[in-house]
Amino acid sequence: MNKSVFRISKMDCPSEEQMIRMKLCETDQIRSLDFDIPNRQLTVYHAGNQQDVFQRLDALRLDTSLISSGPIDGMEKMDFASGERKTLWIVLIINFSFFLIEMVTGLLSKSMGLVADSLDMLADSLVYGLALLAVGGTIGLKKKVAGFAGYFQIILAVLGFIEVSRRFAGFEKMPDFQTMIYVSIAALSANVFCLYLLQQRKSNEAHMQASMIFTSNDIIINSGVIVAGLLVYWLDSSYPDLIIGGIVFIIVARGAYRILQLAK
Repeated sequence: MNKSVFRISKMDCPSEEQMIRMKLCETDQIRSLDFDIPNRQLTVYHAGNQQDVFQRLDALRLDTSLISSGPIDGMEKMDFASGERKTLWIVLIINFSFFLIEMVTGLLSKSMGLVADSLDMLADSLVYGLALLAVGGTIGLKKKVAGFAGYFQIILAVLGFIEVSRRFAGFEKMPDFQTMIYVSIAALSANVFCLYLLQQRKSNEAHMQASMIFTSNDIIINSGVIVAGLLVYWLDSSYPDLIIGGIVFIIVARGAYRILQLAK
């Protein structure tokens, strides 16, 4: 892998950044892009030589010049990807653990909100696993990973909404509001920690951005299940649990749409 640093004098806002991303996404040689807009610099990690990269940048007429270019040593290459892999492994383990916890407690407590959140955690685990495959890969691969994750979320959202509708039509026992609240508080804490870890990576690549979207959705969902648990207690009704279950899947579908847009 090579590392080339360019000065782009007319790159002074996010619109130029997006132009550059679109231009460089046309080649599979690109591994990662690191933008430093205040200093008008772009660091490109890529396969092959820098000439093709320079020609693509120069075609944008943003006054591009090459500062340096050369292969990165083994240690730098390892550091480049190891940080992302470590972060993704941590959030994957946390999410899969809470999928098991919420699924078991959701079934035992008769809570559709917890069951819905557990399925969302399972989807997240798959996303993080796919993102691990994309670390160090081409931008095209990373966009495919984000796209697959988006479609998978849509499928889960549709299935979940069907189940919520079925429960609304039939008789369901009152969910255990205490279990809903306690488990959701624990899941909320875990997701806040996961989002913090992902944001520390400061990555603009599609697979990492998709991971942050999923985790942000989880925080909203966890908060909603906590509120639903309180309403189940105050109103002595199972409807708040079913309502939050439906809302969860709408949020999941909305997140999936954002990820599919990102993959484009």
